[in-house]
Amino acid sequence: MSQKREIGATVPCSKGRFLDSIYAPIQTDLAEVDRILIEQLDLSIPWMDKLLGHTNITGGKRMRPALVLFSALACGEIGVQHHQLAAALEMIHTASLIHDDVLDHAVQRRHVETVNSQWDNKTSVLLGDYLFTHAFHLASQIDSLAAIRRLAVASNRVCGGEMKQNAWSGDFDISEVDYLQMVSEKTAELCSCACYCGAHLSNASEPSSEAFSQFGQNLGIAFQIIDDILDLVGETETVGKTLGTDLKNRKPTLPVIHSLSQVDSALRQTMVAELVSEHPDHGRVMNWLESTGSLQYAKSRARQCAQSAVDFTDDLSGGVGSESLKLMAQFVLERTF
Repeated sequence: MSQKREIGATVPCSKGRFLDSIYAPIQTDLAEVDRILIEQLDLSIPWMDKLLGHTNITGGKRMRPALVLFSALACGEIGVQHHQLAAALEMIHTASLIHDDVLDHAVQRRHVETVNSQWDNKTSVLLGDYLFTHAFHLASQIDSLAAIRRLAVASNRVCGGEMKQNAWSGDFDISEVDYLQMVSEKTAELCSCACYCGAHLSNASEPSSEAFSQFGQNLGIAFQIIDDILDLVGETETVGKTLGTDLKNRKPTLPVIHSLSQVDSALRQTMVAELVSEHPDHGRVMNWLESTGSLQYAKSRARQCAQSAVDFTDDLSGGVGSESLKLMAQFVLERTF
């Protein structure tokens, strides 16, 4: 067993270049995933080419396809089925983002206007539905019932997580345990599915595939906690999407949940009244979060999850796949630092 490593505090280059350097070993495979995405989507449908341009489906971080491919490399070799599964996952992920933008009234995603901003909600919902359903059309070509079943379960859990988050709007009695369960479904489930299927399709044992699944779960939870932080303190130009929507939509995110747990009942009542108001005062909320150390607490929870992911890669046999998975955990955390 190799010596345990901690996540580094410094990224050696800009975040975009750092991600490019991580993806270098799988550039040819990512290009094949992009080719499948374009080949599979019916551009004869009215506006489809323009709509897909606004989703940037072959751009973005492509984290889930990369997790499929690196998990495959850590267990064996990348094959055609990995490409197909990665493309299907990216369709599902993109569909969930399109629907998220409708729910959040977001106007920018991946540095371009959202579909709902450029067109309307009806078009966005239909495009999201099209991508969801076509993902399973593509996945049906994979010769693994276990992988297809995993994809189906993951998609259902993502929708369940989204429904929980929507139902909890304005409910600031939600506990940290409730929150972590919700994000494990809403965000982490597709990362977990990507890692499981990448390993499984490389003929890894079931216990080993489940261990990869847990890696993806930890990585996805860390990613969502960091998104919560960025929504409060990030800059739209840097992050590339509409920020400040969590407060506007009264979402109980981890920094807010923690802050509410640290104050007396009188201040908590005042805070909740502000949080459920029509236009919460961002500066006032930030003062509360800073006074209770809640942003730092959320960062520490993200670091714990990312470190658990790194510890898993240290127990692998080494090689490009395991090292790249470790670097992806570092990238996820460094988004805030």
